[in-house]
Amino acid sequence: MNALYLTIPIALSIAFGAFYVFFKSYRTGQYEDIEGPKYRMLFDEDRPKGGQ
Repeated sequence: MNALYLTIPIALSIAFGAFYVFFKSYRTGQYEDIEGPKYRMLFDEDRPKGGQ
């Protein structure tokens, strides 16, 4: 029973930490373009070296 007093706060803090990281990444826009990265991987273009 004493283990519950320790594990429940640890589990809640991990859950709140995960929610915090998720909402922070959601607000920064990491999930706005979920289709683009898979197409960019297929159409890898060679960019010219030297800036232009």
